[in-house]
Amino acid sequence: MTSPIWTPSAERVDKAVVTRFRVCVNARRQLALADYAALESWSLEAPADFWSELARFSDTRADWGSGPVLDNGDRMPGARWFPAARLNFAENLLRHRDEHAALVFVNERGTRREISRRELQDEVARVAEGLRALGVGAGDRVAGFLPNLPEAVVAMLASASLGAAWSSCSPDFGVNGVLDRFGQIAPKVLFTADGYFYAGKTLDSLEPMATVASQLPGLVSLVVVPYVNARPDIRALPRAVHYADFGRAGAQLRFTRLPFDHPLYILYSSGTTGKPKCIVHGAGGTLLQHQKEHLLHVDLRAGDRLFYFTTCGWMMWNWLVSGLASGATLVLYDGSPFHPGPRVLWDLAAAERIAIFGTSARYLAALDKAGFEPAKEADLTALRAVLSTGSPLLPETCDYVYRTVKGDLQLSSISGGTDIVSCFCLGSPVLPVYKGEIQCRGLGMRTQVFDDAGRRVIGSRGELVCTAPFPSMPVGFWNDVDGSRYRDAYFARFPDTWHHGDDALEVEHGGFIIYGRSDAVLNPGGVRIGTAEIYRQVEQLPEVLESLAIGQQWEGDVRVVLFVRLREGVDLDDTLRSRIRDTIRRDTSPRHVPAKIIAAPDLPRTLSGKLVEIAVRDIVHGKPVANRDALANPAALDFFRNLPELSV
Repeated sequence: MTSPIWTPSAERVDKAVVTRFRVCVNARRQLALADYAALESWSLEAPADFWSELARFSDTRADWGSGPVLDNGDRMPGARWFPAARLNFAENLLRHRDEHAALVFVNERGTRREISRRELQDEVARVAEGLRALGVGAGDRVAGFLPNLPEAVVAMLASASLGAAWSSCSPDFGVNGVLDRFGQIAPKVLFTADGYFYAGKTLDSLEPMATVASQLPGLVSLVVVPYVNARPDIRALPRAVHYADFGRAGAQLRFTRLPFDHPLYILYSSGTTGKPKCIVHGAGGTLLQHQKEHLLHVDLRAGDRLFYFTTCGWMMWNWLVSGLASGATLVLYDGSPFHPGPRVLWDLAAAERIAIFGTSARYLAALDKAGFEPAKEADLTALRAVLSTGSPLLPETCDYVYRTVKGDLQLSSISGGTDIVSCFCLGSPVLPVYKGEIQCRGLGMRTQVFDDAGRRVIGSRGELVCTAPFPSMPVGFWNDVDGSRYRDAYFARFPDTWHHGDDALEVEHGGFIIYGRSDAVLNPGGVRIGTAEIYRQVEQLPEVLESLAIGQQWEGDVRVVLFVRLREGVDLDDTLRSRIRDTIRRDTSPRHVPAKIIAAPDLPRTLSGKLVEIAVRDIVHGKPVANRDALANPAALDFFRNLPELSV
C-alpha cells in the first residue's frame, strides 16, 4: 500500500470535533467506539441512533415530537427521517445575536463589507416582513438572480423563515437558462442585482431580468439589489422595488416551524440533455447533513472563517451558507479567481484569516500550471484545510498543494452533488490523506461501488452507489407527481439502491477514487477507461492547458479522440502529438492512447465550470445538443461539428 502524503498529529486528532463527538456518543450510548473506523461502522449499522446523536450534538433547534427517527427505513426511496419533527432552517442558522461577524464580503474590485450576527438577523427580519406583506408563506417559491452577495444570504434566510422554498441562479446564466429553471417553479418574488463585475468588466443584469420577469407567471414583485449603481433605474422593470424600500426596519424576527422534510431549496441538474431537473431538498435533511459534514468531516469550529469559491448557481453556495449553524463566519467572494492575478484568493485567505478554504480541482491545477506558489505570496498560518470538488483531484495536484500551499493541512477532495446537496465521499481531520484519493465515505452514508451485476467490489472500478437511506435524499422533483422521474433518475439501475452515475473505485483502506461521470466512460475494445485518467497525464505537459476526451463510434468499435486547448503560441505539430501519446502510453496503457488528437480553441463547460464530454460526443456523432443555454460558452460547441479529421 502506498504511503500517505499527510497524517494528522495526535494533538490534531485529540482536538478534532469528530473526536469529541465520538466521546460524547460513547458516554451517552454506553458504547466503546475506539476510533474513527468504529464510529463509521456504528453510523452505518445504527443510522437512527447516529443521526439522533448528531442532532443533539449540533444543538439542532426543533420540536422533535414522538415516534421513530426513521420510518420505512427499508425503503429507498420512501424512507422518512424524523417524521414527527418540526423545525425551521433559518432559525438554526440565526441562533446567535451579537457583534461577531456573520458574513464578510469581498469582490474583485476590493470592496469589502462585514455584517455582524445582529445585523444579519435584523436584515432577515426586514426582508421577511416584505415577503410576508406580499403573501409569501409555506409552499411558495422565492428566487434569486444574484452575485455572491450578502443580500443573497439574507433573501434565502428570509424565505426559509417563512417556509418558502429558495432557488437561485448566478448572473452569468442567460435569459433562456434562467427561464428553463425559474419558469418551471413559478417564483412569487424574484431578487436580482442591477449588475455584476467579472474579470474587470461590468455587466448588466436589469435588461435580461426585464425579459425574465415578463415571462414568469405569478411573479408579484421584482426586488432590485444595488451593486453596480447606488440607486439603479428600475422604471422599465415590471413590478420592481428597490431592495432598500422592501420590508420594514425594526420588524420582529419570526420562524415558522414546519415538518422535517418541508421544501427548503430547489436546485437544478446541469440541463445539458434537456430542461434541467428541479430537485427539491428538505429543510431538516439539508441542515443535518451539512452540520455533519461541517463539524465531523471539515472540523469546522465556532469562530472559524469558512470560504468556498462558488456562485449562487452551484450547490456549494448552499453548503457554504449552512456554516452559520456551526457558528462560523462566512467569507463571500464575488468575481474572477484570476483577476487581477492568481494571488487574489490567497490574499483574501491571508487578510481574512481563513481556516477552511474551498475551491475546485481545476482551479488548483491551473495554479500549478501557472507556476504560482501561494505560500510565497500570502500568510496562510490560519489555514487548516483545503477542500476541492467539481472534478477528480489528481495526485500531481495533491503534491502541488502540499508543496506550495502548506505542508500541514487537511487536503479534502469531496464528491457528491446537487442531487443530494452534499457529499457521498469526503475528508476526515483524523485520517491520513493519500494522493489522488478521497479519504472516506460520509458518516451515515452506506457509500459503495458496484459492478455491472450489482455486487459490491473493493479494489476494482464500478458504479458509485449508496445502499441505504440518508436524510438529504431529495424530497422529489418539482412537478413529478407520481415520483416516476425521480425513481428513474437514481433507482432504475440497481433495485433499492441510489445509483449516482460516477465511475469509482473503493480502496481497501476505506478511501475512494472518482474517475469521472460513468456516462462519459470510454470503452475502446470493451476496456473501461475514465477520462480523468487521460487528463491526468496530458495536462502534465506545459504546452497543454486543458483537455477533453470522448469515445467516437468507429468501424464497429470505439476510438478515443482527445481535444486539447494549448498555451498561446503553441502549435499541435507531430512532435507534440507524439509526446502526448508517449506520455499517456507510458503512464497508463496502450488502450488509453487516443487515435486522434485535435487542438480546440475552447472547450465547452457548464455554468458551474465542468467540462461537458457528452455534449461534444453528441456533436461529433451528428446528434443535437438539447440545451445549449445550460453551457457557459455554448459557442465553443460549434468547432466540433463536422470535423474533417474525424471522418478518416
